[in-house]
Amino acid sequence: MNMQLNGRPAKANVLRVDGLSKQFEMHHLKRTLYAFENLDFEVNAGEFILLKGENGAGKSTLLRTLYRSYLPRAGHIYYRTAEGVIDLASAADVDISVLRRREIGFVTQFLNARPRVAAEEVVAEPLRLAGTPHAEALNEARRWLAAFGVKRQLWPAYPSTFSGGEQQKVNLARALILPQRLLLLDEPTASLDRDARQALVDRLAQLKDAGVAMIGVFHHPEDVQHLVDREIYLKAIKIEDGEDDVAE
Repeated sequence: MNMQLNGRPAKANVLRVDGLSKQFEMHHLKRTLYAFENLDFEVNAGEFILLKGENGAGKSTLLRTLYRSYLPRAGHIYYRTAEGVIDLASAADVDISVLRRREIGFVTQFLNARPRVAAEEVVAEPLRLAGTPHAEALNEARRWLAAFGVKRQLWPAYPSTFSGGEQQKVNLARALILPQRLLLLDEPTASLDRDARQALVDRLAQLKDAGVAMIGVFHHPEDVQHLVDREIYLKAIKIEDGEDDVAE
């Protein structure tokens, strides 16, 4: 097991990970790329867990596996939905899609910008899909674009034309506009300016107070240290033949 926990274990949980392992088969190299193995941990509602560890320990891979972008090699990811418990490791793709729309959020530093869609419409979309009237969703989107420091003249413009930093702000506004039950954060502050980083931290504090469970990797962990309840430390797996094939 390549994990150490600091802090008291929680009783009730939103997510319980049991014996989770992930590896990648590099067939063209005839090698196996190891990410992590036999992980066990739980996450409560309103709890913030910080992932730490050396480069190549599999922190981002773990988040993508929890989000089911990757299938684990072994283990279970028991998630408590509004209707009951489901194992994300083996759930049908259609169920995963529904949970991503309604309950599980994933925040990265990258925006998948769609052509010819205004920034304010991109940010408003999660609210509209949840049933919020268009005008109300648009007003809320503008509020969050302003909070993250996106200039007003850019709101009706296409994010595909923005700089990387401005795209990241749009991405954060979209990802955080609709509270989820579980939020996964993969280096969301990597290229943000100080004001945008503070806006992000303020929003995460609001979500934590609202009971959102969060797991994250941060380029500036000191920004969120006051929100952290526990830390999970991942160690890179050592390969028996002396070579280290690990995944970020």
